[in-house]
Amino acid sequence: MNTLTETRDLTTEAPASAAGKSVSMTMIQALRSGLDVMMGRDENVVVFGEDVGYFGGVFRVTEGLQTKYGKHRCFDAPINEGGIVGAAVGMGAYGLRPVIEIQFADYFYPATDQIVSEAARLRFRSAGDFTAPLTIRMPCGGGIYGGQTHSQSPEAIFTHVCGLRTVMPSNPYDAKGLLISSIECDDPVIFLEPKRLYNGPFDGHHDQPVVPWSKHPMGSVPEGYFNVPLEKAAVFRPGKDLTVITYGTMVWVSDCAARETGIDAEIIDLRSLWPLDLETIVNSVKKTGRCVVVHEATRTSGFGAELESLVQEHCFYHLEAPIERVAGWDTPYPHAQEWLYFPGPARVGAAFKRTVEA
Repeated sequence: MNTLTETRDLTTEAPASAAGKSVSMTMIQALRSGLDVMMGRDENVVVFGEDVGYFGGVFRVTEGLQTKYGKHRCFDAPINEGGIVGAAVGMGAYGLRPVIEIQFADYFYPATDQIVSEAARLRFRSAGDFTAPLTIRMPCGGGIYGGQTHSQSPEAIFTHVCGLRTVMPSNPYDAKGLLISSIECDDPVIFLEPKRLYNGPFDGHHDQPVVPWSKHPMGSVPEGYFNVPLEKAAVFRPGKDLTVITYGTMVWVSDCAARETGIDAEIIDLRSLWPLDLETIVNSVKKTGRCVVVHEATRTSGFGAELESLVQEHCFYHLEAPIERVAGWDTPYPHAQEWLYFPGPARVGAAFKRTVEA
């Protein structure tokens, strides 16, 4: 079987604004670098959340920022997600650009009212007089034996809310570039970080060593300021047999499935879930005539259903086979049987085969 180090170097084109030499970074280091760059460029950028100050965050993303920028710009918050988001909405309305961390995406539920009723609607409710330029970082997804309360992927909840932007990177380069764009955005951004990709690309084979980002081309990240545009998907892997629409960890699982089956799949890494780059999706499906949607979250009412519907609406007369959808099962994320829930390359590859053989 091919290894992840043999995956084609399809890092998105470095934008004209890219600066500084590129160095090897994990996704954690890339996120920290993005925060560091923006805190250095704009004194209105503040970072706070549970344990993000002195401790540097449960995953160490904010490590060293309080020492460098002071306790007034990187500080700890009480265990009160609603209070954290509510404070950030007020800060954003009066000129700051807060970046807050919800320690795990599973913990956002107590903050739902502040996210949906306040952050998402402030621009509309004030007729544009006020905005909520805040970035809400949330580590998400499974693959670390986190069980029911540390493994969820709630992206579909956020994409359903008008006024929110929802982002999920799949590699360190995009993580830093998208984070910078999110901080600069005047709208509230839900920034979902797949925990399983923090230290290396993960292809779904949990019984094999993870290839570190230092040995993969996409682990090379510019040290200085650059941005990756929101609302723009990336063609992670070009192909002609079928189109795979996916994001986050499932980008790598889908790539592994394509290599193991020998199917020439074109993999679209959404990066920005909403607003969605529909043009890239439609162009790819019209070219291949076949489509598989892959995500880790629960299948029923998952974001994949929206993607499947959009492909059906815009590409119906170009489809040569029914659209397939691979997702997590309709059950809470199990602990002991995590790998029966996690959509791996075998399950994704089987969907590829059904699609090309239909």
